[in-house]
Amino acid sequence: MNRPLLHVFRNTPFGRETLLQSAYTCRRMQRPLDIYLPKDKKFLFYFDNEVVQVDLDRSYLHQPETAQENAEAMLQLGPTLTTRFFQAEKYTATGLPDLSPGYGMMTCPRSMSDQTSRISLGFIGSKVRHILQTAPFPILIPSPVYKPWTRLAVLYGGSDAAAGALRLALEIQQRCNVELRIFSLGDQKELSAHLERQGLANKIQRENWHVFSSGRIGDHLNQVPHDALVVLGAYGHGPIKALFGSTMETIQAGLPNNLLVTGPKFSALTTQEAAD
Repeated sequence: MNRPLLHVFRNTPFGRETLLQSAYTCRRMQRPLDIYLPKDKKFLFYFDNEVVQVDLDRSYLHQPETAQENAEAMLQLGPTLTTRFFQAEKYTATGLPDLSPGYGMMTCPRSMSDQTSRISLGFIGSKVRHILQTAPFPILIPSPVYKPWTRLAVLYGGSDAAAGALRLALEIQQRCNVELRIFSLGDQKELSAHLERQGLANKIQRENWHVFSSGRIGDHLNQVPHDALVVLGAYGHGPIKALFGSTMETIQAGLPNNLLVTGPKFSALTTQEAAD
């Protein structure tokens, strides 16, 4: 079954841009879209071994009486898309709504708990990081304004997290029939050995693999196409603030592209089920 993308809608101009990005991505990936219309400023995710509480800023509750109408108007700007609007029906003993974690993907703006006007491009809020740290599905972090993507780019450094992101990108490439470019920094022989170990060496097109032997990753971000959906893996097992390594922080702070990020609990099985 093709698992839907979860989108938490906010009835504001910034929310409009984020919804357009979610809808575009779902159309490209042939994935249904579930749109949550929140009535509460908090909700819970029950993952396998952890409960994540998401605190929304007040913009998510702006003019709820017109939220679905405005969202439907945005969706009508593009081709038909399988869409479900819903509000929370299950509440826990704490009085907080409980959302199912059974999604194939989720859209999170760079912050869900702080007002957008206070968030800089290079900042990702703690609640979004917590979701990313815990979720078995990838997280779409959209550009501040709607920006269609027409190709894929993967930042591959040889780690298992990077391998998971590359596998996800290969699945999306096959599904969407788009170009995939891979960008690496380091020794090509060592990186090739990692690809062999991870069973990926024969699955990539070498002519689309760009390896930079010197400098810092930030020096080469101009090589990433502006119209690419950038797929990459976050890593780390310490506190939330340490979830992103220095390379990941450089990328998310320096690239305005749409990002599709896999966390340490990302499950390839979940993705494969979503693609069947």
